[in-house]
Amino acid sequence: MLLAFSHSRRVLGGLAIVALVATACSGSGSTPTPPPATPTPAPATTVATPTPAASPTAAPITCGTAPVVLNAYFETGFDIPFKLSDEFTKQFPTVTWKISQDQFTNLTNSTPRLLASDTPPDLIRLPTMISLVKDGLLMNLDKYVTAFGWDKWPASELLQDRVAADGTRGSGSLYAAGLNYSMTGVFYNKKLAAQIGMTTPPTTVDEFEALLAKAKAAGLQPIMQWNASASGGGLAFPLQNLMAAYGPTQQINDWIFQKKGTTIDTATNLTAAQHLETWVKNGYFPKDVNAIEYTASNSRFTKGEGVFTFNGDWENASMDKNAPGNVGFFAFPSATAGGSLAAMSSPLTYGIAAKAKNADCAAFFLNWVATNTTARQINVAIGGSNPGGPSDLPVPPAAAGSVTNDSLAVGALVSKANGGMDFIANATGSIFAQGWTPELQKLVGGKETAAGMLKAVQAEYLKELSQ
Repeated sequence: MLLAFSHSRRVLGGLAIVALVATACSGSGSTPTPPPATPTPAPATTVATPTPAASPTAAPITCGTAPVVLNAYFETGFDIPFKLSDEFTKQFPTVTWKISQDQFTNLTNSTPRLLASDTPPDLIRLPTMISLVKDGLLMNLDKYVTAFGWDKWPASELLQDRVAADGTRGSGSLYAAGLNYSMTGVFYNKKLAAQIGMTTPPTTVDEFEALLAKAKAAGLQPIMQWNASASGGGLAFPLQNLMAAYGPTQQINDWIFQKKGTTIDTATNLTAAQHLETWVKNGYFPKDVNAIEYTASNSRFTKGEGVFTFNGDWENASMDKNAPGNVGFFAFPSATAGGSLAAMSSPLTYGIAAKAKNADCAAFFLNWVATNTTARQINVAIGGSNPGGPSDLPVPPAAAGSVTNDSLAVGALVSKANGGMDFIANATGSIFAQGWTPELQKLVGGKETAAGMLKAVQAEYLKELSQ
C-alpha cells in the first residue's frame, strides 16, 4: 500500500541559501557585472577603443527565496532520505516537502506512470533508468554537472547513472545522482558466530559454507533473509555475491548495463546459482523465507535469529541501535584464497522528472547532500554509507565500535580491488519484479532449478529489451 505524508521544518533564515551556495558552488552568489572600463585617452590622430565590458556571470542554481514544496517519492524502509529532507528544511525554511513512499518492487512498476503524470515528482527513487531515459521521462542533468562542478568528482560516483545514446548505461549523459554510495556485504551476530568457532571473517566460499553447516548443526539459523514478493527477492543478494565469487564482476555489470550480446546464463553464474540452491535445500534460510518481508528480516536478525544476513550498509545505524556492539560486517569472500573482493556498490539513486516543477531546487538538494557538512554526517551516522561528493572532502568519522567502521573499512578494500558492481535488480525496469523475485521464490519452493532460473530471467531480460 502506498503511504504518503507531508512534513516541514522551519528553523534558519533565508540567508542560509547564500551561505550554502558558497560551499556547494565555490562562489558567494551572482557576481555583479563590472562597469565598462574607462576609455584610454588616445592621440588626436587615433580613435579611442573602450575596453569591452565583462561578460555577465551566470546566476547560481538555488531553491530561490520564494516558498517551494518539493514533491518526492522515497523508498519505504529507509530513514536516510527523510533525515536529509528534514535537515534541508532546517537550513532552507522556504523549502518544505510533500513526500510519498512505496516499496522498491512497487516502484519498478509505478515509476513510469508517476513520471509521465501531469504532476510528476521533483525527486524520485529510481529502481531502473534506461527505459525511463528512452521514454523521455527523466531530466538530463548535464547542465547541473557543469553548474555544480560534479565533473570534478570521482568519475566512478556518477558512472552508473549515465546513459549513452545507444541506450546503455555506464557512459553518456547524467540522468540521476546518489544520496549516498552504499555497499552490500554480510552482517554477522558476533555472539552466535563465536559459538560456531568464527574468530575472523571467512576468506573463501568453502570456509563460509563450513560455517553455515556448523550453525545448522548447532541448532542456529544460519542465514536470516527476506524473499517475500512485496519486498522483492532478497535472495538476489547472496546470489549476486556468489556470482562475483565465481566469475568476473565486469561480466555482471555488462549485463546490468545492457551491453549487446550479454547474458546472465553463464557457466560461472550457474555454479553460483547451484550453490544458492544447495543452501536452500540444506535449510540455511528460514523455512518461511518466501513470506518474510524486508523489515521483518532485519528485526528477526537483530533479535538474534540468524548468524548471518546479506544486506547493505544503509542498515548500519539500525544494527547498532537494535544490537549494539554485537554486529560485525565483512565482504563476501572469493572462491579461492587471495581472490579479489567484490560487492554491490552503487549510489542510492534519485532522478528528477523531465517535467519537474522544481527541477533546479531538486538538483540543488542533490548537490547539498554530497557537499554539506551536516548532510554528509547524516549519511554516515544514519545511512552508514560513504557520502560521496568531491574527493577532497573527508568522510565524517563513525562512532567508535560501530558496525559502520567495519563497513567503511571493507568499502576501502573493495574499492582497491575494483570490485564494485551494480545490482542485478537494476538491469531493466521490471526484471526484479517479473524475473528475479518470482524465479527465486520458485527456487525456494522446489519448483525451479538453478539452471532453469537463469534461463527464465534471461528470457525476461530479452523480452523487456525488445519492447
